[in-house]
Amino acid sequence: MILNNRENGYGFSKMYNPMKYLALILILICPSAFGKTVAEDVQSFTLENGMKILVLEDHSIPNANMYFFWKVGSRNENLGITGLSHFFEHMMFNGAKKYGPKMFDNVMEANGGANNAYTNQDVTVYTDWFPSTAMEIIFDLESDRIRDLALDSAMVESERGVVYSEYTTYLENSNYSLLRMQVQSTAFFAHPYRWPVIGYESDILGWNRDDLLQYFKTYYAPNNCVVVLVGDLDFENVKALAKEYFEPIPAQSPPQQIRTKEPPQNGEKRVMVHKKVSTPSMMITYHVPEAIHDDYYALDLFSSILSEGNSSRLRKSLIFDKNLAVSLFTYMPRSFDPNLFTIYVASSADSIVDILENEIFSEISGIIENGITERELQKVKNQKLMEFYKGIETINGKASMLGNYELFFGDYKKLFTAADLYNKVTMNDIKRVAETYFKPENRTVGMLISPEIKP
Repeated sequence: MILNNRENGYGFSKMYNPMKYLALILILICPSAFGKTVAEDVQSFTLENGMKILVLEDHSIPNANMYFFWKVGSRNENLGITGLSHFFEHMMFNGAKKYGPKMFDNVMEANGGANNAYTNQDVTVYTDWFPSTAMEIIFDLESDRIRDLALDSAMVESERGVVYSEYTTYLENSNYSLLRMQVQSTAFFAHPYRWPVIGYESDILGWNRDDLLQYFKTYYAPNNCVVVLVGDLDFENVKALAKEYFEPIPAQSPPQQIRTKEPPQNGEKRVMVHKKVSTPSMMITYHVPEAIHDDYYALDLFSSILSEGNSSRLRKSLIFDKNLAVSLFTYMPRSFDPNLFTIYVASSADSIVDILENEIFSEISGIIENGITERELQKVKNQKLMEFYKGIETINGKASMLGNYELFFGDYKKLFTAADLYNKVTMNDIKRVAETYFKPENRTVGMLISPEIKP
C-alpha cells in the first residue's frame, strides 16, 4: 500500500512515524505474520544418516506441506553432464521399487494430495501438499523414490525425449531464455553458473547410465537434503515417521565442494544474438554477491527501486515517460555463490536499442551520483515488507521460506530477522551498492535483434 501526501510523501502528517504506520497496516492485513510464529516455534532434528528435518506445527487448517530441499543444481554439474539436475526432477516422478511408473502422482492424488518440483542453479526442490491424515502415505512415497528410484532404460530414454523437447521449446519460444543463455555464458568466465539449468543439447542427448547412477547416488543421499514440514501435524509423530521411513536410507560420501570462484570482471563484455523478432530485447547483468552477503538486502531493495511498480525508476522513464520499452524487469537470485543482477527490457521499436541502453545507464548513474529520495526508499520497503509477510501467511509459504533461509542464508532463524534487515537499509546503503557493483567494467550487455537491424 502506497499513500501520497503533499506534506511529506507518505500520506500522513509529519508527526507520524511511517514504519509504525506500515506495521499497523501489516498487523491488520497479515495478522498471522505477527505474534503467532517465532523462531522458537520451529523444531528440528537430524537423523543418523545426516538428513536434517525442520518442523513447524500450524493447526490453522487440517493440511500439511512437506518440502525436500536437495542441495544439487546446475552448479554441481560439469561439461558432459549439464542438465542432469533438471533431468532428475523429471525422473523422480517415474517410478521406484514399491510404487511403479506414474504411481507416485496417482497414490498422492487418491489421498487428497498434490505435488510440484523445480530446479535452479543451486537446488532441486520437491513439495507435497496433503491432508494431515495422509502423512504416513507421503513418507512412504518419498522414502521409496529416495531409496530405490528406478532408472529403467526405456523410462530414461522416454524422459530424455521430454527434456530435449523442453530444451528446443525453451530456445524457440522464449526470447528471454535464448538471450539469457548467451549472456550468462559470457558474463561467467569460470564458475559453473555459466551453463543453463536445462543443460546443453549434446549433453542432454549424451548422458549414459553410469552418469545417472553416480549422480543420483551422490546428490540424492539423505545427508544432502533438508526436509521442512509445516501444518497440522505433531512433532513427535513426524520424528517417529522420519526415523521409520527415512533413517534406514544410507548416507553417502558428501559431494565435492564447488571450489571455482569467478575472477573479477575487468571490462565490459558484449554479446549479440540474431533471431527474427518483432522488436529487439536487451539484457544487462552485473556481478553481485551471494545471498548470505551483508549487501543482499540493499541490492534487493535497489532492484525494486529500478523496476517495482509504475513509479519505479526504469518503468516510469522507459515505458511511461519516453515510450522506449514495452516491458522490463530486474532480477537478483538468491544463490550460494556470487551471481548476476539482471535487467531485461523489451524494446518498443527496432531502431531505438542504442537509445534504450543509454537511458538505462543514465538512470543507474543518476543513483550513483545523487542517491535516492527518502520517499523512494520508504516505498520499496513498504512493498518488500508486504510481499515478505504475504509470503509467510500460508503453511506453504512458511515451509518454502524456512527451507530457503536454511539453505541460502545459513540458518532458518534468519527468516525471523529479515524484516528488520530490510528496515535497516539506508539511502546511503543504496547509493553505496550502486557505486560498488553497477560499474561499466562489471557489466555484460546482450542484445537480441533481427539480423537486418544494426544497433
